[in-house]
Amino acid sequence: MDMTIATNLIDICAVSMLLLSVLSMTTLRMAPLIRLFSYQSLALGLMAAIVAYSSDNPHIYIMCVLTIGIKTILIPRILYYVLERVEVNNEAKLAVGVPGSLILSGALIILSYFITEPLLATLETMERNCIAFSMSVVLIGLLTMVSRRKAISEVIGLLMMENGLFLGALAVSHGMPLIVEVAAFFDVLVALIIIGVFIFRINRSFHSMDVTNLRRLKE
Repeated sequence: MDMTIATNLIDICAVSMLLLSVLSMTTLRMAPLIRLFSYQSLALGLMAAIVAYSSDNPHIYIMCVLTIGIKTILIPRILYYVLERVEVNNEAKLAVGVPGSLILSGALIILSYFITEPLLATLETMERNCIAFSMSVVLIGLLTMVSRRKAISEVIGLLMMENGLFLGALAVSHGMPLIVEVAAFFDVLVALIIIGVFIFRINRSFHSMDVTNLRRLKE
C-alpha cells in the first residue's frame, strides 16, 4: 500500500474516532451512546488493520481482531444486557447540557493540539498526526465520565478513554507488545464485569443508576 494512501486512511479513522467522541457528548440516551462507542471501536480496529498491513507487523492484526470482537461486538452486547436488566430510565443526562458539553469538547481538542505539538516534531511514524486525536479522545472520554450521572454512561466514558490510549499507542510505536495488548483487553473485560455487578447493586439499592445517590453513603 502506498504510504500516502495509508497515512490518509489512518487519519480518516482517527478523525472518525474523534468525531464520534464529540457526537457522544450530544447524545441524551444511553442506547445510542453504546452504539457510538461500538462505532468508535470499529474505527480503531480498522486503523489497526491498516497499520498492520502498511508496516508489515502481523501482531497488530491480533489487536485488530480483539478490538472488533471484544469492543465492537461483545462489550456493547454486555452493556445492552445490563441496560435491559436494570429496567430504569434510558436517559443519559448531562450535568452541563449539550451546548456546554460541546464547548468544553472543543476547548479540550484545542488544548490537546497545544500539548502534543512539540511531540509531533520528534516522531517519524506515519501515524504521528494521530497523537493529538488520541489525547482529544482521552480527554473527551474523561469529560463524559464527569459530566454524566448514570453509571453505564460513565463506564462508556472510561472505555472511550481506553480507545484513545490504544490510538496513542498505535501512533507512537505501532502498538504495544502483544502480551501487553492481550492483557489489557482481558483487564477491560474483567473491569466491565465488576462494574456490571456494582451497577446491579446500585440499582437494587437505590432503584436508579444515578451515581449521585451514592452520596447517601456518607450519612
